[in-house]
Amino acid sequence: MVSWQRHSRGGVPHNALWAGLDADGSNIYVGRATHERDLLPGKVVPNKGGLFVAWGGAEHSKHDYEVLCNWHAVAWQQSSGGHVPPRAIVGGHTANGERLYIGRVLHNGALTPGKVHGSHRKCYIPFGGRELAFDRYEVLISV
Repeated sequence: MVSWQRHSRGGVPHNALWAGLDADGSNIYVGRATHERDLLPGKVVPNKGGLFVAWGGAEHSKHDYEVLCNWHAVAWQQSSGGHVPPRAIVGGHTANGERLYIGRVLHNGALTPGKVHGSHRKCYIPFGGRELAFDRYEVLISV
C-alpha cells in the first residue's frame, strides 16, 4: 500500500517513488499538491526545488507538497485514450470530485509523471512551462 508524506522545497523521503529522469538527467519523483481546489499529481524535481503540476494549459510550481512513498507493490502499465486500468492508484481529484490517476509519459527524453484525467481521455504532464496532453501513457497500478 502506498502512502503520502509531506515535504517542501525539493525534499523527498528515502522511500519516495522514483518516476524517471528529467531532460537534464535530474531525478523525478511522484508528488501531488493542491492547485485551484484540485489535488493534482505531478513531478517532484529536487534539483529544481519543488513539485510541478499541470493545470489550465500551464506548468505550476509548488513549494509545499506530498510525495508518494512505500512503492514496493506498484508497477507502470501502458494505457491510452483516458482508459484507467484496474488497480490504478488514485493520485488526486478535481474540485468536482473526479478522480485523477498517476500517469507518466516519455517526452523529449524526459520520463515525466502527471495526471490521467479520464473524462478528458488524456494524460497531462507539466513540461517546459506548459501543460502537455497525451493520448498514450503509463498508469501507476498496485500489484
